[in-house]
Amino acid sequence: MSASSLTTTEIATQPECWQRAAELVATEGAKLPRSGERVAVIGCGTSWFMAQSYAALRERDGKGETDAFAASEFPFGRGYDRVVAITRSGTTTEVLRACERLRGTIPVTAITADPNTPVMAAADDIVVLDFADEQSVVQTRFATTVLALLRAHLGEDLTSAIGDARKAVEDELAPSLVASEQFTFLGTGWTYGLAQEAALKMREAAGAWTESYPAMEYRHGPISITGPGRAVWSFGPLPDGLADNVEAVGGLLETHPATDPLADLIRAQRLAVAIAEAKGYNPDQPRNLTRSVILV
Repeated sequence: MSASSLTTTEIATQPECWQRAAELVATEGAKLPRSGERVAVIGCGTSWFMAQSYAALRERDGKGETDAFAASEFPFGRGYDRVVAITRSGTTTEVLRACERLRGTIPVTAITADPNTPVMAAADDIVVLDFADEQSVVQTRFATTVLALLRAHLGEDLTSAIGDARKAVEDELAPSLVASEQFTFLGTGWTYGLAQEAALKMREAAGAWTESYPAMEYRHGPISITGPGRAVWSFGPLPDGLADNVEAVGGLLETHPATDPLADLIRAQRLAVAIAEAKGYNPDQPRNLTRSVILV
């Protein structure tokens, strides 16, 4: 991996961050949703996609009804036992506004990277992942560390995922993948949020043409964009017959079914950086973006 970008450096630290997050459950777990609670998870951009993945995992594990919303779209008329707000900076306007409107009605747990920001006063409980904070504009390690924390709190043993992450940090990216002109990311269940996040990373860091879909929806129109020089990346195993569909239209298929999907996201992050650098872009300074969206 190139050592030229800050983003690259932060990507490489994810295995260690996940380990620390798993250990944090022992002291911070009481602040997170209890089994049986009806929960909403909110965030913006990357944080929203992590919310989607967590919501799917929590319901899959039978821990309680869980919804995920972009913070700007939270349905304040609904009843929840707890809201989890994910915000790296602790300053994102839509998240802070939601927390303020919920004050005194529904308990809010905020997960943030910075303990010196307004969200500390806006939420009822705070989990600080300052060891996963980032200087870069594009989120990588904070987002995945949040999901690692939440997975560990659901009772998952992350040992295998962390091992897969260490490998994903070092694996070579296929030159044909870096040279592809278009990318479609697919996921199923909780990995659909990862597919959306991978596509966002490619757009943010590399300005790449990317799309993301639930895997079974790919055949319902999106397959029309696939062809030679274009890639399809699946997080987790592909549905039966889909690999043959991709091959039939000449697309490049990228899938690592034996790898933990969150670790596979590290490869997609690295791919975004590699494509940005191949284009002569600086992944640390993506076009039209700032580290936090603050509205006036």
